[in-house]
Amino acid sequence: MELRKHEPQDVVPLLTEHLHDKEFVVRSFVAMGLGYKQTEAGFAALLNLIEHDRDPNVVAEAANSLEKYGDRAIPHLTKLFEHNSHWLVRQSIFAALEEVTPEIRLQLCRWGWQGTDIVVQHNAIANLGRLQDTPQATEALALILEAAVADAPMLRAQAARVLPGFDGPAAQAALAELRQDDNLQVVGATLESLL
Repeated sequence: MELRKHEPQDVVPLLTEHLHDKEFVVRSFVAMGLGYKQTEAGFAALLNLIEHDRDPNVVAEAANSLEKYGDRAIPHLTKLFEHNSHWLVRQSIFAALEEVTPEIRLQLCRWGWQGTDIVVQHNAIANLGRLQDTPQATEALALILEAAVADAPMLRAQAARVLPGFDGPAAQAALAELRQDDNLQVVGATLESLL
């Protein structure tokens, strides 16, 4: 049966019957459907999934669906980001929370940077670049400057991409250092802003 043609109040009970299916793919589709067919019961079911499901694929899909419920989902997604360090979950939350306050973006970036997953750290640095014209710019720059001296060239290159958006001697000094980096990808990233 094609559920998209039916009303949320008819679809959500059918979806929630499969919240605990043994197959993660089924639970992922349930999570996806609950984002499109929104009800209070669906919102509660998504909260249940992000709290209790152990498969990061399901949790990430539930996070994406929660975002469709608007601002009331933000505290739940922020808490999930703080407590679930799996890269897929955190990447999904970064993608889902495109429009958040600078304060929330900075907090997510802090947690992402402090984590151990290089992909999440990379995305955190990219998101810090979006704070250049906000009251959080000073704190954002401090984290970017940490990335500029990171061991991983991937992180130094990302810092080189976002630093040109920040003013001040510290940003300029870090860029000058990155232009002399031993890694050619890092040096190349410093030149991207000149194109």
